[in-house]
Amino acid sequence: MDIINTLEDLRAARKNMTGSVGLVPTMGFLHAGHISLVKRAVSECENVIVSVFVNPTQFSPTEDFASYPRDLERDAALVQEAGANLVWAPTDQVMYPSEYQTYVSVEEITKVLEGAMRPTHFRGVTTVVAKLFNAVRPDKAYFGQKDAQQVAVLSRMVRDLNFDLEMVICPIVREKDGLALSSRNTYLDKSERQSALVLSRSLRKARTAFLSGERETEKIRKSMEEVFAAEPAARVQYISIADPSSLKEIERIESQALVSMAVYVGKTRLIDNTILGMADPNLDGFDH
Repeated sequence: MDIINTLEDLRAARKNMTGSVGLVPTMGFLHAGHISLVKRAVSECENVIVSVFVNPTQFSPTEDFASYPRDLERDAALVQEAGANLVWAPTDQVMYPSEYQTYVSVEEITKVLEGAMRPTHFRGVTTVVAKLFNAVRPDKAYFGQKDAQQVAVLSRMVRDLNFDLEMVICPIVREKDGLALSSRNTYLDKSERQSALVLSRSLRKARTAFLSGERETEKIRKSMEEVFAAEPAARVQYISIADPSSLKEIERIESQALVSMAVYVGKTRLIDNTILGMADPNLDGFDH
């Protein structure tokens, strides 16, 4: 398996590929959640390209771009074991050459939730993913449901800009105790790691309420807040119960609702979500 860094090498490799091509965009420091995306792509496509690029334009000046974990050699070994053909690991200069000035913006659904907390974030995400799509020209692109707003934003971008590809959204991968896998989990100490289980507990409380017949979102949110109130190490930034596509907050659930949150555990900001009205076996069935 090759690791390539230049656009010229990527285009040459892509030109030589026959059959379907799947792309798994990542920022590296891969965990089992990323590898599940790679394996899904390998099962559905004849060629799989994994991009590894820590994208500077989606970090604000106060965020952890410089300290974001990086280990390309380890990532490449994991990707090769999972069956991918190629790792595309461009440099910042390749993706954003000097005097770069073109960006992709999705409007309304980037103004809420993560977008409200991190105003420049999604412009960076949509720009880099559009560039990856243009460079790789995949038939399918694989993303995890853990970044629920990202999924909604990128799906809108694909529709609006007529990208000729299929978005494949894969379930959240969790530890046995329910914690959603994230590269940022490495920032948690032992005590914080235990406290972080409050996120999945609160989502499970929401699912239990919904499955018991509750449809009023304010009541579901209050039941989740009670779970967080019992965990002093957690500080809730937001809890949202919204339409899964538009991300507009709803008062009553008619069919489905995206329950999402951002929570600080110590200094580490974690996100998690579930879709009420849709099966979530990785959450409903975890050991606890």
